[in-house]
Amino acid sequence: MTTRTLCEIFYHSVETYRKPDHLKVKRDGSWRDISSEEFRRAVEELSMGLRALGVEKGDRVALLSENRPEWAYVDLATLCAAAVDVPIYPNLPPAQVLYVLSDSQAKVAIASTAAQVKKIAEVRAKVPSLRHVIRFDDPPQEGTLSLDDVRARGREALAADREAVKRRAAEVAPEDLATLIYTSGTTGDPKGVMLTHGNIVSNVHGALAAFGDFGPGDVALSFLPLCHIFERMGGHYLMLQQGVTIAYAESVEKVPANLTEVRPTIMLSVPRLYEKIYARINEKVAADSPLKQRIFRWALGVGRRVFQARVEHRTPGALLRAQHALADRLVFATIRERTGGRMRLFVSGGAPLAREIAEFFGAVGLTILEGYGLTETSPVIAVNRPDRMKPGSVGPPLQNVEVKIAEDGEVLTRGPHVMKGYYNKPEATAEADHRPQEGHHRDLGGQEDRAPAHRERHEDQPADRGDRHHRQQAQLPLRPHRPQLRQPAEVGGGTRGERGLAGRARAGRARGRPLR
Repeated sequence: MTTRTLCEIFYHSVETYRKPDHLKVKRDGSWRDISSEEFRRAVEELSMGLRALGVEKGDRVALLSENRPEWAYVDLATLCAAAVDVPIYPNLPPAQVLYVLSDSQAKVAIASTAAQVKKIAEVRAKVPSLRHVIRFDDPPQEGTLSLDDVRARGREALAADREAVKRRAAEVAPEDLATLIYTSGTTGDPKGVMLTHGNIVSNVHGALAAFGDFGPGDVALSFLPLCHIFERMGGHYLMLQQGVTIAYAESVEKVPANLTEVRPTIMLSVPRLYEKIYARINEKVAADSPLKQRIFRWALGVGRRVFQARVEHRTPGALLRAQHALADRLVFATIRERTGGRMRLFVSGGAPLAREIAEFFGAVGLTILEGYGLTETSPVIAVNRPDRMKPGSVGPPLQNVEVKIAEDGEVLTRGPHVMKGYYNKPEATAEADHRPQEGHHRDLGGQEDRAPAHRERHEDQPADRGDRHHRQQAQLPLRPHRPQLRQPAEVGGGTRGERGLAGRARAGRARGRPLR
């Protein structure tokens, strides 16, 4: 089905796939399945409950929560009410939560735990637009409603009109604002990136055309922050579109254990996860006997040759195929079991993925597709394809994305993926869109290759790349978070070893005439 809005993606998902395990979450030590019917009921009850509280079309609903099923419920309930959701990083301190609530003029704030509710309580008096605070978890707190309370209000309204939510959702248009995603503020005050339903849905369909060979038989493990556009588009809406079961990791620290419990087939991550897996494997090999080390090195050499043949679209010879089968039994199958044993596809973004690591994973039979984008571009601009991989690059642009390298090395992008603008910041929006008919972001690079290659800049190198949350957040995939950013990617040639001077990146609305 060709969906046009995020509301259509939701209804397509729950009505088409009708799964017993649309979502999965670990509670009290056991994984619990959430069916399509339960998912739909939760979203519709909450959506009507929000409307009963006075949420109208275009109102902003803030969401301060970790990844969990309730995050999905609130997100989709808000969108189906024709309102706008404003996700907030759960690690932000009260002062930054205040900024987002105030700037977005949120009418409702919804928080997960008592600790998150406390942040809102500390600043509530300074946000005149804020009428209601809703909590996921107990204990009850003065001045708040529980999620169950709100759902009960919605349930009562739905009893009188079962189609009310679907009818309102059908009124939402692709050009309607879906979300405000605030930048990290590392270059000044945070900016609310305005993304429409059409922006994000265009990216969903572009990603499907690039690597969409997955469906209702697949399972995705979600652990990158859903408040970030990479996981939200790729690990949430994209998976819903295809009917993939979404399992929510308990935490970043529990990801290794959750991998073996859930046994996912697809997963989005930043390079840090792959780096840690790679390091742990090497540590184990270093502690093995000399014989096992020789077997590992031999197997890895065989795997690299087979992977290189795949990249170059060559068929390995009979001897190499036989060697690879033996290497797989002796070494690679055990390594794949660390990811659950069923992983078909990893997608990587957020920072450059070392070519050595990409090739190592490819050698052991684990595909990593590296991509690149911005919050302002919903987010994916370019990504490798399963049948067109180039380790050390971020791949060609999506089919519905235009990219051009300007004479000064600036990367220009235009298409339905590019944001509407920055909320309440017309000057910043104008600056980002100062070239007529094209959004652009600056980066220095050549064009000797069609596959974009990351180039990390000196000022983009934290002491422990990848271990940041929000600004500190290494789970910031596709680095979309800095509109006037020093962006670690380049469309054109270049190698990972190069270091370039930081330019500024901008994304504009850009549509219309072809790039020249």
